[in-house]
Amino acid sequence: MPHLTLLDPAGATSQVALREASGFTKPTAPLRSRVAYAAAHVVPKVAADNTPGRPAEIDWDATLAFRRAVYSWGLGVADAMDTAQRNMGLDAAAVRELISRTAQTAREEGGSVVVGVNTDHIEDEHISLDQVIDAYRSQLAFTEEQGAGPVLMASRHLARAASSAEDYRRVYREVLGSAQGPVVLHWLGTAFDPTLEGYFTSTKLSTSGSPDWREASEVLLQIIGENTDKVAGVKMSLLDAASEVSVRERLPERVRMFTGDDFNYVGLIGGADVPEARQPERAPSSPRQHSDALLGAFAAITPVASAAIQALDAGDSSRYLEILEPTEELSRQVFAAPTFYYKTGVAFLSWLNGHQPAFQMVGGLHSARSLPHLSRIVELANASGALERPELAAIRWHGMLRLNGLDVPGVIS
Repeated sequence: MPHLTLLDPAGATSQVALREASGFTKPTAPLRSRVAYAAAHVVPKVAADNTPGRPAEIDWDATLAFRRAVYSWGLGVADAMDTAQRNMGLDAAAVRELISRTAQTAREEGGSVVVGVNTDHIEDEHISLDQVIDAYRSQLAFTEEQGAGPVLMASRHLARAASSAEDYRRVYREVLGSAQGPVVLHWLGTAFDPTLEGYFTSTKLSTSGSPDWREASEVLLQIIGENTDKVAGVKMSLLDAASEVSVRERLPERVRMFTGDDFNYVGLIGGADVPEARQPERAPSSPRQHSDALLGAFAAITPVASAAIQALDAGDSSRYLEILEPTEELSRQVFAAPTFYYKTGVAFLSWLNGHQPAFQMVGGLHSARSLPHLSRIVELANASGALERPELAAIRWHGMLRLNGLDVPGVIS
């Protein structure tokens, strides 16, 4: 039986059996029980100057082929967001081209795509609230012109400029008033971006998971309540399941909760349909008993996520849990602190699974995780059935170990 060689933080190696491919099948009809988006990454050209501070040179064939693969499994694509290295290497010109190309790909594939709208094309670190509004409107107009669904991302500029909750309400009110249709709001926690500390409030919070999230959630709900016809949903990425359920249960009718919690998605997506899954207590009287999904983790485990939702579609909650629960430990490893480097794990798994020719990232971010960290990802991906082509993954991983001076005896090479 083929084996995988693993590397621990002390430098010791060990071996585990390489599992066979899980054999999941693609859906023959649209997924019904949950709306699910995979937040996709970008693939740079192998020979590009993929070093810090250099402009992104995207391998469009590989980048768009990855999105076609996501569509083939019945999931939608969330693009030009945090996973695609917004604010971490993807420059403004590349963002615009990515949005244009991914919208065209969605039309060709008949898939659903949403993309990030931000203020990050403005190079000045500090700008006024009026300039924040104008910057948001500029990106919003471009996104709508391309035919993609907008996700109004949390803005670093707004976090710096706002001095009160009313500042947030004003900015969102004016930007949403410019939208041609409903948008998704994104609340990104400080684990992903420390500069967003205190977002939606006048107080800079110590952590995104502290009790102070309640103050921010009240402002968020006020924004939604004032603009219900312009808000399709909320993506919460605080890595705090209790905060998500609290907000979810108070959302207006027709406003979806998209979980962005890559630590706790199994129970949040399963909800009342999967009561045996680990999840916060739910109010039985609430009409909102589960979350939909907009996850970077689903870009790393697309076939597994699809198979799990197909099980929910079939009313088989036990099978859903059997398929998806093992992936949560993998996701926690990918998103381990410092969480904003999770993109490295997503790209690494994409490479292992044959979706890109090299383990390269824009801005040199492929160097952001240690070899033992990546080894643990390999181990957990193997255990959870997330290796789509196990033998290829083993060949690539063992080659990487050899490149780093480690002996890999008696296994696939």
